[in-house]
Amino acid sequence: MIKNMTEDQITLYIIKALKENRHKEFEAMIDELQPYDIAKIYEELPLKHKKRFLLYLNIDSLADLMQELTKEDQLDVLNKLGIEKSAKVLDEMDNDDLASLLDDLSPEKITILLSKMKKEESDIVQDIMNYPAETAGRLMTNRFVWIRDYYSTREAVAKLKTFADFAETINYLYVVDQNRQLVGVVSYRDLLMAEPTELIRNIMYERVISAHVETDQEEVARLIERYDFLAIPVVDEDKTLVGIITVDDVIDIVIKEANEDIEKLSASGKSIDFDTPAFVAAYRRLPWLILLLFIGLISGSIISGYEETLEKVVALAFFMPMIAGMTGNTGTQSLAVVVRGLVSNDIDKNVVSRLVLRETGVGILIGLTCGVLISIIAYVWRGDPILGLVVGASLLLTLIIGTLAGTVIPLILYRFNIDPAIASGPLITTLNDIFSLVTYFGIATMFIQYLM
Repeated sequence: MIKNMTEDQITLYIIKALKENRHKEFEAMIDELQPYDIAKIYEELPLKHKKRFLLYLNIDSLADLMQELTKEDQLDVLNKLGIEKSAKVLDEMDNDDLASLLDDLSPEKITILLSKMKKEESDIVQDIMNYPAETAGRLMTNRFVWIRDYYSTREAVAKLKTFADFAETINYLYVVDQNRQLVGVVSYRDLLMAEPTELIRNIMYERVISAHVETDQEEVARLIERYDFLAIPVVDEDKTLVGIITVDDVIDIVIKEANEDIEKLSASGKSIDFDTPAFVAAYRRLPWLILLLFIGLISGSIISGYEETLEKVVALAFFMPMIAGMTGNTGTQSLAVVVRGLVSNDIDKNVVSRLVLRETGVGILIGLTCGVLISIIAYVWRGDPILGLVVGASLLLTLIIGTLAGTVIPLILYRFNIDPAIASGPLITTLNDIFSLVTYFGIATMFIQYLM
């Protein structure tokens, strides 16, 4: 039905079906759409059609829709559905997504919704909500298949078929003992390749990579990236299997963490998007900018301190913006490299030493190249080899300093368990302005008697 239809045509067709109460045609259309597409259509619908759209969806489709919407739209849908139907939808949602949604509700509404849900689902969600935010415990789901090591392959496949609709992923089956402690894992591929009578204990992997319930979500993402898993089991202090985290949740984590780092790198603080009002966006940016403003005043005092040098050689002023700008740019480049590397690498003394040495080498190479180039330009422009030497040497030193500042500052913050992305681009740039001006005018003052 929708094979050759554009998104706008699909939306118009659904609106027409809603207006004319063509329930069966509506359902046939929805059955051919992915949850993401259903959510996009819902978001674009005129307000007057949204309530009927929700009423036409079955519980499973509503659960899929909820998991694709923003928090604001999720809360709006709950209000439109009412308590009874909302509870049925929440029963079908993934536990981790549900726990995240309930965080934004009042305690009274949480209590009401949980009381209307199935007791088993309600208990699981409450357990998940007890774990700290941004940990494996908050991301996990209980929708997985577990087996015992004495099962045959045939028995394991039978159980997998029984719980296939329940499980969030069927790529792995987790093996537990009588105390529900995790003792092994079997992939779906292993089951297909084994003989029907083969025992699970003979084909399972006993060295299971798992995450503790309180492991930070970024570390969970690193584990899945490192081992190329589609899911990772989550255990508690007793090695009891309590849930799994799937790769789709990890992708959400990576995107979220990347967005947070970009916000901090740009010194914009909390989330600012296309829809953020001007007043709110300004309010969130101002604290950093005001701080940088006062730090920037130091640059002005440095220049005033070398006023006599500037008066004697006015040409020095021409190169000031270039020196400061280049230093800030190279520092921001190094900062971006370090922040990105801290997410994907295990950090120890050897890694830090290699990184600092590498960035020092980068700073020297960049500094030599740019320093020689600007020395030639200064000499050709003014016919003064000493001016070329001063400008070139200053740029060499400041680029080395800027590169090291962009490398070392985030590493120091990381060492003290402070988010290194806080060492934002504007902060590095402002500090490097100070370093570059001190270096530039310091060298110029040393050679002032030789300058024309």
